[in-house]
Amino acid sequence: MTDISIDCKGLPCPQPVLRCKEAIEKDRPAKLVIIVDNDAARENVTRFMTMQGYTVQAEKSGADHLVTGLRTDGGEGADECEACAVMTEAEIAAVAKEKILVFVPTEVMGSGDDELGAGLMYNFTVTLKELGDELWRIVLVNGGVKLAVPGHRCFDELKKLEESGVSILVCGTCLEFFGLTARRGLGDVTNMLDVVTSFQLATKTIRV
Repeated sequence: MTDISIDCKGLPCPQPVLRCKEAIEKDRPAKLVIIVDNDAARENVTRFMTMQGYTVQAEKSGADHLVTGLRTDGGEGADECEACAVMTEAEIAAVAKEKILVFVPTEVMGSGDDELGAGLMYNFTVTLKELGDELWRIVLVNGGVKLAVPGHRCFDELKKLEESGVSILVCGTCLEFFGLTARRGLGDVTNMLDVVTSFQLATKTIRV
């Protein structure tokens, strides 16, 4: 195993995570340092390396973030991930319960009147609990990330769902765009790789 450092400054989402994934799959380094220049990329890379069996530490270096991962599991995490990747759709369906993914790309529901749309979105989030245990994940992108900010009308309802075990992913690039990164109050910062994988793993998708 080798030590690797990758400069990902200026790369758009999800490139830093993809570069990290490629390095782990190809070389399985004992130490991996990813250099990024924004908070969303730092959180995404940190979470991905942690999932791959690394102990991760992030530190500031001027305007940049150095995310350093030290492998602690001897590569077992990566092997398990590869094993999951070769499962057939039938095998996945056999071991997994119904997984409903709710994709929220906007702050309001529908078009025509934003005030009406905001009320409909609130009613929608209140009613999501009726899906029960089948509600698996909620993905917030574009204007939908505003629902993850304390004070938003829908925030408390989403927080209740998260506390009940529902996974909520919030687009890091979108948070950066709207200047909301530091104000996020729920969910995990995510990237497009996670979003695409979520669609792949879900058994059913609801798009608002």
